[in-house]
Amino acid sequence: MLPSVNRFNWDKENNLTALINAVITLFTFAIFARVILSFVIPMTGGRPHPILVTIITFVNQITEPVLGPVRRSLPSFGGFDFSPMAVLIFLIFLRRVVDSAL
Repeated sequence: MLPSVNRFNWDKENNLTALINAVITLFTFAIFARVILSFVIPMTGGRPHPILVTIITFVNQITEPVLGPVRRSLPSFGGFDFSPMAVLIFLIFLRRVVDSAL
C-alpha cells in the first residue's frame, strides 16, 4: 500500500503567507477599482446607476481608511491624488517582506 502523501504539504507559515498575500491582492484590486470608478462617475453625467453607486460606496468604505491618512500626509499636486499609487507601492513592498520573512 502506498503511503499517504499530503499533496499540498502546507504548514502554518505557508497558510499565513497565503492569507496575507490574498488580503494584499484583494486590497490591490479594490484600489484599482476605486481609481477606475473615479473616472466612470463623470462619464455618467453625474447620475450613475444605483448599482454603480452601491459598488462605489462599498469600494470607498474599504479603501478610505488606508487612502485617507495617506492623502492627508501627501502634498497637493494640482488636483491629482497620488495616494493610491503610494499605497500600491507600499503593498508591493509589504508583499515582498512577507514572502521573504515567512
